[in-house]
Amino acid sequence: MKKFFKILGFIFLIFILFLGIYYFVNNEKLPKGEKGKKADALATKMLTALNKDAFDTTEIIEWNFRNEHFYVWHKQENLVEVSWNENKVLLKTKNPSDSEVYINDKLTKNDDLIKQAESYFNNDSFWLIAPYKVFDSGTERRLVNYNDKDALLITYKTGGSTPGDSYLWILDDNNMPISYKMWTSIIPLGGVSATWSDWKNTKSGIKLPTKHKLSIFGLEIPMNNVKAYNKKANELAHKILKAIKHENYKKTRFIEWSFGGRRHFKWDKENHIADVSWDTIRVNLHPQAKEKSTVFYNNVKQDIADKKIVKRAWDIFNNDSFWLVAPHKLFDDGTIRTIKKVNDKDALLVKYTSGGTTPGDSYLWILDENYVPISYKMNVASMKMVEVPATWQDWITTESGTMLPTNHTFANGNNLSMGTVKAYN
Repeated sequence: MKKFFKILGFIFLIFILFLGIYYFVNNEKLPKGEKGKKADALATKMLTALNKDAFDTTEIIEWNFRNEHFYVWHKQENLVEVSWNENKVLLKTKNPSDSEVYINDKLTKNDDLIKQAESYFNNDSFWLIAPYKVFDSGTERRLVNYNDKDALLITYKTGGSTPGDSYLWILDDNNMPISYKMWTSIIPLGGVSATWSDWKNTKSGIKLPTKHKLSIFGLEIPMNNVKAYNKKANELAHKILKAIKHENYKKTRFIEWSFGGRRHFKWDKENHIADVSWDTIRVNLHPQAKEKSTVFYNNVKQDIADKKIVKRAWDIFNNDSFWLVAPHKLFDDGTIRTIKKVNDKDALLVKYTSGGTTPGDSYLWILDENYVPISYKMNVASMKMVEVPATWQDWITTESGTMLPTNHTFANGNNLSMGTVKAYN
């Protein structure tokens, strides 16, 4: 027995020695860095890469932490459903004492569970949204030279469960976070790193991580079933589509219109082929396979279609059809929908992150009492347009049963006519 304890003691001594050596070799001192405009500028670049504006307007974020703690965060309402085991806490983040506690679905009073839920949420949400918090109250930002590149050191002076912790954000060439190094009260070893590289693009337009890998023994922290979406904005968008009879639009085969009398269109929507005409040119345009397009001059077909003319027709079609059917495109791929208040009424902000001629544009839709769009405000960076207004007026119900506008008016009084608009099958 004495021999067994001697061996056990020897193993324990070796383990302690290993820990000491590991700590000595891997422990890093907190870098100093420089506060000021340069640090703030780098933090702003990181937030731009992450789409912080979309984060600010995101309504709901869902995830679970290691399949142990489960969250539904109603962000705009400062309310988060925190569930684990048989417990569920409706945590009011601004006033935790007003939170509701359920055990096996029965309402009860338990302050300890509220504190536990708050602690879980502070920790687990940090592993999900930490990059968005670099300008939170009580944060200090410093610019650090790390491996000959700029890195961002964030120290939390106040707030959360462990004030005083610091994180050094390592960014890629596009200013997206790829990892951070930690100096925290929970981990005694300074400079432990964790990856921030498994990003997911969510429906609300923000990027969120799905897992982290730590430098300590390759430990992983999974973030499962990550979602972010805007439920109320989606509901408003569906009301618009119902008002303009979108179901009939989806079934419409042909649409005809003109653009200011200068360009004319007949669109086979079902097969997505459009005749685009201007001056003496007509292009039979295949938007999704431009190489199949044909070009006519004075009704004479070119043997080899001029690629520049085809590209011109593609640009024209993208622009001019948008002025006719944009309200029907609220749920196109790459769209982000959020609600904004205009004169105390809900308006729908739609941003196009992909597709079309100028991805990144956004449009704020103003609605009447029946949810029919009556105007929008345009934000088109390529044309330096900021909140430029235009009406959507003189809607007609077409032969196919859908609704389309026939005129637009700009702030300077100029009118854009869509000509004789037809939609039929």
